[in-house]
Amino acid sequence: MFLLFSCFLLQVTLYCSFPTRLLSRAWGRLNRVEVPTWLRKPLFSAYIWTFGVNMQEAAVEDLHLYRNLGEFFCRRLKPAVRPVCTSSCLTSPADGRILHFGQVKNSEVEQVKGVTYSLENFLGPQTHSSPSFRDRLLSSPDHDLFHVVVYLAPGDYHCFHSPTDWRVELRRHFPGSLMSVNPGVARWVKDLFCLNERVSLSGQWQHGFFSLTAVGATNVGSIRVYFDQELVTNAPRYMKGSFHDRSYVADDNEKGEALGEFNLGSTIVLLFEAPKDFSFDLTPGQRIRVGEGLGQL
Repeated sequence: MFLLFSCFLLQVTLYCSFPTRLLSRAWGRLNRVEVPTWLRKPLFSAYIWTFGVNMQEAAVEDLHLYRNLGEFFCRRLKPAVRPVCTSSCLTSPADGRILHFGQVKNSEVEQVKGVTYSLENFLGPQTHSSPSFRDRLLSSPDHDLFHVVVYLAPGDYHCFHSPTDWRVELRRHFPGSLMSVNPGVARWVKDLFCLNERVSLSGQWQHGFFSLTAVGATNVGSIRVYFDQELVTNAPRYMKGSFHDRSYVADDNEKGEALGEFNLGSTIVLLFEAPKDFSFDLTPGQRIRVGEGLGQL
């Protein structure tokens, strides 16, 4: 048993030391290389078949019109294929699969069932003073803190959207590793979401604190936020544990509005304050699409 555990720890250590940032930068360069016209249809068709991409939803269905892999990965959808639920106060920010959801307990969040990470390590320091990091984010004792994690697979639509009407006040960029966020990896790499590069947008919605964090992954060297042209992710050098802030005077986002994109697949983590009677309309592992309801009051 001890030998098996030692082998497991060795595998995790080796994986964590793998140069995923370098690999992701190389992948990013490859994404920008123009694909010969004659090769586009067979290349993209192979990807569509492998990952189950639904090109009937794409605004541009003709594969010959995608000049490179990057354009194909970040393809836009037809306007009517992702209607936004009006009866729910909170909707899905992305197409993907629900990894986990629920109340935040003891300032710890589950990345997958049974594996937690520190809320403070994930979001970084806050200005309010309170013994509990969770309580620092709450504006009312009648409220609680909730979370939901959406995993985007390589075949999913790669843009993420505003899940509600809210105001972004701060962008916090954490440089870091770019390990896979596949649920299988998330089960055996502790603090995976805190180790990986991520961009956290935080601010206020009608019930108080609200944040959306885009977590990078292997081959997702680029996280774009459309209203922030200064953001540069997966830089060659960074200081471990560092983060970079940018404040916004007033950046209001409407529910369903496009916020940004990944180069491949990754993870979105929502952390938000709401009245204690907020309830999720979700089941673990279910498929979900942009604009579908997450919960209600």
